[in-house]
Amino acid sequence: MKIAYISTYPPRECGLATFNFNLVNALGMNASYDSKNSFVVAMNESDDLNEHNYPDEVKFVIRQQSQQDYVEAANFINNSDIDTCIIEHEFGIFGGNSGVFLLSLLNRLKKPFVTILHTVLKDPNFMQQTIIKEIALKSSRIVVMSKKAVLFLNSIYQIPTSKVKLIEHGVPDLEPITNNNVAQSDLFKGRKVLFTFGLISRNKGLETVIKALPSVVENHPEVLYVILGNTHPGVVKHNGEEYRDSLKALAKELGVENNVVFANKFVSEEELHQYLTACHLYITPYLNEAQITSGTLSYAIGAGAAVVSTPYWHAQELLADGRGKLFDFKNYDQLANIVNELLGDDEKYNKLRQNAYNYGLKLRWPAIGNVYLKVLNEALVDSDKPQRKIPPIIDLDSMPALNLSHIELLTDDTGIIQHAKFGIPNLKEGYCIDDNARALILSLLAYDQNKNQKALKLMPVYLSFIQYMQTDDGNFRNFLSFNRNYLDEVGSEDSFGRTIWSLGYLIAIAPNNSYREFGRELFSNSVKHFKNLTYLRAIADTIIGISYYLQAHPGDELLVKEINQLSKSLVNSYQNNKDGNWHWFEDILTYDNAILPLALLSHYEVTGNKESYNIAIESVEFLNSFSFENGYLNPVGNEGWMKKHDKNPIYDQQALETMAMVLLYSKTFEITRDDKYLNLMQISYEWFLGKNSLHIPLYDFETHGCADGLQFNSVNRNQGAESTLAYFISHLTVLKTAEMEYETLSSPLVETDKVV
Repeated sequence: MKIAYISTYPPRECGLATFNFNLVNALGMNASYDSKNSFVVAMNESDDLNEHNYPDEVKFVIRQQSQQDYVEAANFINNSDIDTCIIEHEFGIFGGNSGVFLLSLLNRLKKPFVTILHTVLKDPNFMQQTIIKEIALKSSRIVVMSKKAVLFLNSIYQIPTSKVKLIEHGVPDLEPITNNNVAQSDLFKGRKVLFTFGLISRNKGLETVIKALPSVVENHPEVLYVILGNTHPGVVKHNGEEYRDSLKALAKELGVENNVVFANKFVSEEELHQYLTACHLYITPYLNEAQITSGTLSYAIGAGAAVVSTPYWHAQELLADGRGKLFDFKNYDQLANIVNELLGDDEKYNKLRQNAYNYGLKLRWPAIGNVYLKVLNEALVDSDKPQRKIPPIIDLDSMPALNLSHIELLTDDTGIIQHAKFGIPNLKEGYCIDDNARALILSLLAYDQNKNQKALKLMPVYLSFIQYMQTDDGNFRNFLSFNRNYLDEVGSEDSFGRTIWSLGYLIAIAPNNSYREFGRELFSNSVKHFKNLTYLRAIADTIIGISYYLQAHPGDELLVKEINQLSKSLVNSYQNNKDGNWHWFEDILTYDNAILPLALLSHYEVTGNKESYNIAIESVEFLNSFSFENGYLNPVGNEGWMKKHDKNPIYDQQALETMAMVLLYSKTFEITRDDKYLNLMQISYEWFLGKNSLHIPLYDFETHGCADGLQFNSVNRNQGAESTLAYFISHLTVLKTAEMEYETLSSPLVETDKVV
């Protein structure tokens, strides 16, 4: 078996690096393992590739904050002849928000892989929970090191226990040392040593031990508390050695400064083993229970040390059945009593050590390595199983159920609130006609498809808001404060166009004549302003609105004339800006881009104008040429937009842009019945569900809102009206298009091998 390991690696001073090094060596002892052709992909904390002098087995280095490195690492692994991968996961070693850049690697990896989770959080934030779920979805197996971690993955992350393997933390395969240099040193000779090791930070609770020392020293004046380890790099960066200095000051204040020693260094496993076998008691005084795995605790048990610890999760499991002693968090009096008892009772003390040593035998790396090899073989067997048949292009089973609760939350008796802080309406921002027009479209779609009663109830709220914002001359204001004061005299052309779109759609599919007549009145009042529109997107939105109107009233010559005139503006702009391989309406792609070809397709649909159709299809193919690199949608980013003959800036990506793509491909499929556009629509919709450059869903399955954008290293966790409406309009458009797909596949005139 040939394996690629993705983790930190020595000489980087890091617990995961040591773990990975030991795992590589443990698997290397097995006859079925190919050491020569296996390799390590090392995570580097800085951009300096020469920061660490990595050994020969490291064949690729990923700079933590370089997302492109993750992509290239996946390609490197895919092009190698390795059989499987092991990924060591800890949020802090990968780049992006909560280590999200790792997903760029995993989603390109074509080899089966097993992921070892060194941290499983009980209260993860949105990004942390989403990342772990995505890792679990892609992994053949998930490995954790405690029973509590298995429980959390199942109950909090909804990961089936059948996918999770419990393998305890490995420990060095070292026997007690007869000639122990540490025990014979001047520091240890004649002393009863209490010992703690690991990176130093405030959550380690070292002050609890120091506070216990006066009572211990009173009974055992020869006691020495040795704290071995560097201060955590993150702590040094922000606070220097403030915590270590405070511990020294506390020891002096309590009169035990001669009983405390700091060894500020990172030691080898062999030297650490000497410390553990030389000490009398190993102590982990962590301050809270949220420690799912402790490598230092496992090492102490493996060395047969007598261990005293606070009852954090891993300690509760590992020290059960007489393998150690527990004391309450921050309770230094209780700790002092336990230490005095053990140092004064050789029988109890030796029994504790023997229990730890016996249990530690099964944790030694050769045995643990064999367990990992078994899990890897299971992953390989699973990867060889035949996959299910390809489903229809639109995968309805993968779509969340329609839930408008967040839309209801944002909507009051005035209209839909513009913005939200996370999932909570931000009343300070008030309302806008843009969002209420989209909300009207959403409610019409939802009621038209499945007679959704919530949508029907919300519909008059949005319609009355639009009526309230119409001026006497038929134009529209855009912004309204929370206390219902107008904030502008007239809105933008874009907001005008979006409102006309919603009114045209209402006229086409209104649930009753009352709504249809009301909508037609508002629409007719605005027609006089059509000829004054100059901005392309406002023109495009208005064309779409008129096309819906003409579906209900095809004989209205005035509106046919208006749509022809507006479409001519788009055609002229396209012809003036088209240049070589630049097939677009302007010399830049900005926002809501797909609306422009969608408008010309809508014009063609109601008039049969072939020029509009040809330009629309040509510009659609131009969008396709750069929007789907790596198999997922990359809509034009808002950071500078895409200038003529330049590259797509990618970030920030907006939900509104994706909605426009979904609508465009739905309409293109409706007109052409070409499956290519059906597939592109499905891929575009899946952007909301995590098929994007960060592989993180923007749709929130808890709040049923949608994040406000995809940034270079995270999602914008605010869930305002625009993004949430964009998701649900896209969702309902996909469902509506699925009916067209079914009709196409069911038609006796169509030859197809697809299975519905």
